Amino acid sequence: MNDRTPSVLFVCVHNAGRSQMAAGWLRHLAGDRIEVRSAGSMPVEQINPVAVEAMLEVGIDITAEQPKVLTAEAVQDSDVVITMGCGDACPYFPGKRYEDWELDDPAGQGIEAVRPIRDEIRSRIETLTAELLGQDPARA
Repeated sequence: MNDRTPSVLFVCVHNAGRSQMAAGWLRHLAGDRIEVRSAGSMPVEQINPVAVEAMLEVGIDITAEQPKVLTAEAVQDSDVVITMGCGDACPYFPGKRYEDWELDDPAGQGIEAVRPIRDEIRSRIETLTAELLGQDPARA
């Protein structure tokens, strides 16, 4: 990869749960070494409060985040686009790295159901961070 900061865009339908937790994890684990964006194909008014609660349990505060609408520019400006159940609503640009993460939707779920989703996202973010920064995931 070149000298510039890699950027990652997380996309889900509502930009209220999975993509916000993923963005929170990546900011937490990579700091300013990776640029983080998130968006939704049909964003809702506010972040899922159970997702906020689950992240606070691990010391990550995402309360200040707001769901954002997915734009073609956001996709075009990102090196890696990670979709989480947004289906065909995500614009496709050649040359981008796309990954689709099959994750349960935390919408309407209680904290007991959201914790494993949060933890699965952390695991995937650790691997992604190591790949983008050229590190051994076991030591990242």
